[in-house]
Amino acid sequence: MRILLIEDDVDLCKSLAYQIKNEGFEVDMCHDGEDGLYLIEEQSHDLILLDRMLPELDGTQVLKKMREKKIATPVIMVTALGELQDRVTGLDLGADDYIVKPFEFAELMARIRSLLRRPAKLENSRQFTGGDLLYNASEKTLTCGINNRTLTNREGELIELFLRNCGQVLPRTTILARVWGLDTDVEDGNLDNYIHFIRKHLTALNSQMTLKTVRGIGYRLENTHG
Repeated sequence: MRILLIEDDVDLCKSLAYQIKNEGFEVDMCHDGEDGLYLIEEQSHDLILLDRMLPELDGTQVLKKMREKKIATPVIMVTALGELQDRVTGLDLGADDYIVKPFEFAELMARIRSLLRRPAKLENSRQFTGGDLLYNASEKTLTCGINNRTLTNREGELIELFLRNCGQVLPRTTILARVWGLDTDVEDGNLDNYIHFIRKHLTALNSQMTLKTVRGIGYRLENTHG
């Protein structure tokens, strides 16, 4: 599981990263809002720890922009601002949880584990788009123009994950955790088989979207025409 830590206090950032890594997580770090938003848009994370007071873009601006781009990664706002209105503002903008400095590391980890146990949020429409693709999760149909394919449950979960993170590299560990579960004992070859199935569906649909292998990392759903 991979966590992005956006915190402008460099010493605190390094300390938190070290402790979180000791809990078995991978951690990426940055110290201002612009860099944080870039990493959010370009990479895939299972959870984001977002400081509210940041240089360049503050945490609320980062949160607002990522939610506007339909990036649904869970966010815990980390801040010294503990007033009720500050908490309400963060939650209204799309934060999933809020923790006020100073805090005990054990409480932070409890909040992280709680969020990672939650199923992904489901949009009311249950429809997801990317490029020329439309996936209806309720009917498990993947459509491109006048063509459509009916997917299995696992195929549907995979294409939904890729459409939610269209254009972003999804590490294999992230895919396995999100689709098969945190405590899965599934073999890597099983994921490879399902990637093959999804690619066959995309070819049959004559879609311009493709699942690109990012060697040594994972996969990215992208438009072959730009």
